[in-house]
Amino acid sequence: MNRTTRTNDRYSRTSGGSGRGGYRSQPGGRSGAPNRSGAPNRSGGYGRRPAALQGEFALPVTITPALPPAAAFSDLDMPAPLMAALTAEGMSVPFPIQAATLPNSLAGRDVLGRGRTGSGKTLAFGLALLARTEGQRAEPRRPLALVLVPTRELAQQVTDALTPYARSLKLRLATVVGGMSIGRQAGALRGGAEVVVATPGRLKDLIDRGDCSLERVGITVLDEADQMADMGFMPQVTALLDQVRPEGQRMLFSATLDRNVDRLVRRYLHDPVVHSVDPSAGAVTTMEHHVLHVHVTDKYATTTEIAARDGRVIMFLDTKHAVDGLTKHLLNSGVRAAALHGGKSQPQRTRTLAQFKEGHVTVLVATNVAARGIHVDNLDLVVNVDPPSDHKDYLHRGGRTARAGESGSVVTLVLPNQRRDMVRLMADAGITPQTAQVRSGEAELSRITGAQAPSGVPVTIAAPAAERAKRGASSSSRGRRSRPAQARRAGSTSRTASGSSQRPVRGAAA
Repeated sequence: MNRTTRTNDRYSRTSGGSGRGGYRSQPGGRSGAPNRSGAPNRSGGYGRRPAALQGEFALPVTITPALPPAAAFSDLDMPAPLMAALTAEGMSVPFPIQAATLPNSLAGRDVLGRGRTGSGKTLAFGLALLARTEGQRAEPRRPLALVLVPTRELAQQVTDALTPYARSLKLRLATVVGGMSIGRQAGALRGGAEVVVATPGRLKDLIDRGDCSLERVGITVLDEADQMADMGFMPQVTALLDQVRPEGQRMLFSATLDRNVDRLVRRYLHDPVVHSVDPSAGAVTTMEHHVLHVHVTDKYATTTEIAARDGRVIMFLDTKHAVDGLTKHLLNSGVRAAALHGGKSQPQRTRTLAQFKEGHVTVLVATNVAARGIHVDNLDLVVNVDPPSDHKDYLHRGGRTARAGESGSVVTLVLPNQRRDMVRLMADAGITPQTAQVRSGEAELSRITGAQAPSGVPVTIAAPAAERAKRGASSSSRGRRSRPAQARRAGSTSRTASGSSQRPVRGAAA
């Protein structure tokens, strides 16, 4: 009997208990296919909800007990190459959400995990997905595992996080996102990829083109499902989930769970193991929250002094226009700032993030497009220059700092007419912030944020040297090609080596 079967049999059960059927162990294979209809049975409805989620939403779970948490990665039944890769990455003790869910996801159980951003969700689903895909080979255009995410940045982060572990098992990863060459992504799928990390829109496009089929996908992960709902992706997500193998394993991870996510759980998850880490409680223990009351006429100066602090900071604003305006102002003030928003091309966004992570840029000015999918080590300050519209946005923005147990601060600048809404937002988030009235140039602003006067010497953020060299080579090559083309368009003749003349060929490509 193989490892996967043995693990599944450890807690397989027969149907007939409370809930929608169950797993029945079958000799020589994984547990039987659960009922995915989403309808309650007559013997007990959807079963009991964990106390931690009572009153939040009617969670459709049964009473199948979860396996106990793992104290160390070595306690888990994972392939030796994967364990070696964890050791090489300096990973020995799992984060709480990994410890709680991995024993169950490795055994094939569906998982519903709630935890604040930076809590370790990527490896919580990624290690199980890779371990359970070990030894299989995908046919062209037919991946075996799928991770759906809402944004390009998060897709890249997931891919980067899983790459060393996938490589250890000789599994191929493909990233499928908008803003990049669809032909290149189609080529990666045609070449065969066991695991696809995708945004819903681009994946749908590739399926419609005939470049991808989900009929062999046996493990599906939804990461940041709440944001996919907020961004209007839910129809595409459900259409994609309807195409994967109905008996397959599903894992859903999210920082917050609302009614839209509840509908996904009811429809697609069977008897899930539930692990909930309250996002606001986690944030309070590792993060300071400050609400700074500022005057309208002083807000720009206050923002500039905060941006000029030592160390990196992300500043969030509501619109692309506002982001571009503040970035230009900061650069003129001597602050090494760069803009990140949906109006930038994907190569621009990737380059900007790389410059920020490497320290070439110290201030990232962004819209909510950057509220997910950015992980930067030693980022200790997030500033809401424009307060977010709801508590979920606040938690996602703030989650860029104090990641993986580190400390950090979230500062929100609030005008007089925004104070009442901010009080309500903080109450919804379960956070009691420290509140202060501040002005630019004051010691209190510096104490809270590290603010200081900017140099006033304008700066320019240059492209990395390697990229400039590449551009130069490309420009030179285009120049060499363009001269004969221009000559042909002018109707001139060219000489052969023997000195005879030749008429230009009409329509010849440059």
